Amino acid sequence: QVQLAESGGGLVQPGGSLRLSCVASGHIFSYGMGWFRQAPGKEREFVGSINWKIGTTLYTDSVKGRFTISKDNGKNTVYLQMNSLKAEDTAAYYCAVSRTGWGVTVSEYDYWGQGTQVTVSS
Repeated sequence: QVQLAESGGGLVQPGGSLRLSCVASGHIFSYGMGWFRQAPGKEREFVGSINWKIGTTLYTDSVKGRFTISKDNGKNTVYLQMNSLKAEDTAAYYCAVSRTGWGVTVSEYDYWGQGTQVTVSS
């Protein structure tokens, strides 16, 4: 069993930065971890992911060059550094763990955190 806890969300002005953290309990060394977001009235969408073992990352096009995923194996923590934030980045952000890969679809992920709200507004 894996449990996830996100933190770091908040209110930020357009162009600003935030760093989200996701702390995982349980053995996740062979897993993939992803970040998703969901805005009100919209479906949950893929943001990015990382292979826990080899560190390969994947991003959706709308965040490439602005968001960076990194990990700290010793702390069982994955980070989502978000720079140059835009109003359209406003959403609840979720981290998730997949036992099979680090893909882009919600159904690939087996464990989910409770989410942290990011609001980009002036």
